[in-house]
Order: sequence, then C-alpha cells, then structure tokens
Amino acid sequence: MIWCVEDDASIRDIEVYALTSTGFEARGFADGDAFWAALQREAAPELVVLDVMLPGTDGIELLRRLRASERFARLPVVMATAKGAEYDKIQGLDLGADYYLTKPFGVMEFVSCVKAVLRRSAPTSAESVLRSGSLLLDPAGHTVTVDGARVELTYKEFELLRLFLSHSGMVFTRDQLMEKVWGMDYCGETRTVDMHIRTLRQKLAESGAHIETVRGVGYRWEAAEK
Repeated sequence: MIWCVEDDASIRDIEVYALTSTGFEARGFADGDAFWAALQREAAPELVVLDVMLPGTDGIELLRRLRASERFARLPVVMATAKGAEYDKIQGLDLGADYYLTKPFGVMEFVSCVKAVLRRSAPTSAESVLRSGSLLLDPAGHTVTVDGARVELTYKEFELLRLFLSHSGMVFTRDQLMEKVWGMDYCGETRTVDMHIRTLRQKLAESGAHIETVRGVGYRWEAAEK
C-alpha cells in the first residue's frame, strides 16, 4: 500500500490512478493531519508520497515527525512538490527523504521513482552488528552506542556511519556519499555532506576522529585498533 498526501485533488487522483494501474494499492489524503491520524491507527504503508505545501501540518513537519519516530524512521518517503528551490530540496533530503520530485512530473517518471525507492529500501538479510573499537552500530535496532552509552543520530547521520563502518578504510567522494546515503545524484553544493560529517563527528566524540578527511577526495573511516 502506498499513501499519497496531496491537497490538489486532480494531482492526487492522478498519483493514485497511476499507481493502481501499474499494480500497486494506493490511497490518497487531502491534508497532513488526516494522513498523520491514519498512521496512528492503521498499519503503516510501504511508501509515502508527500507534498510539501499542505494545509495544516506541512510536508516538512510531517517528514520531521516520521524520522523522529522509532516506528516510522525507515518508512520510505518521496517528496513531491512544486517548489524547486535548492533550499527546499536540501531541507527535505537532510531530514531523510528518499527522493525528491519537482512538479510538474510525468506519470512514468513518478511510477519509476516509486519503484526505484521501493527496490532500494527493500529489507535484505539480517545485518550483523558493526563494531569499531568501543563503537557499536546495530542495524536491526537502529541504535549506536559508544562505550555502552547510547548516541542519538538523525536518520542520515546513522546511514552515513553505517556506510563508513561497512566499508572501513574506503574513501568516498562527496558525490558518492550523496548518491549512496541520500539515494540520488546531486549536482549542487556538497555542503550538506560536510555539515552531516561535522555533526556526526561531534556526536561520536572521540570515536568521531575515525572519520578521516582525505584532502581533495572525500572522507573515509579509519578503523580503530583492536
């Protein structure tokens, strides 16, 4: 089941029709408050298509709530909005959106985007706990601890750390990090990557020093000595 949150009835109807005609179950919501209320009382959908400009609670606030919730933190979200400004795009991606569609978009582009995000977010075989010195990352529990103390990370900070720990010693360029963690090609400023690296280092305290800057290239995780 895919939920489409869109206040424009004509666009909402097109989204739902496009999905149902290609084999998906889909349901539309005219505002964010109705969507959020349904989430509290019903089974969560497989994916949410979320407009930014909504009456009542807007899409950015809804995305923030989803990513702050233990239950919905990993729910795939496609942002669909008429606002194409870079700031709005970065804000949505920083908060954990899986993809960003700018209106007007084609029906085939819309359906292809949904399919791609569902493939990318499909559960894989159980991942092992990742360890580096006193730092432990548990993919199943979506938790990080350092010296036994819980470290609260945002969705994207967690995904950055998981990528680094899974490929210890490998150097990633900023573009690679944007593609692998934010899930899409990004041709604008890479400041959003640097900002997340900086806050991740701060939250990890001494363990954050293992995120090494490779000048002129990008970043890598330097494994802790065993």
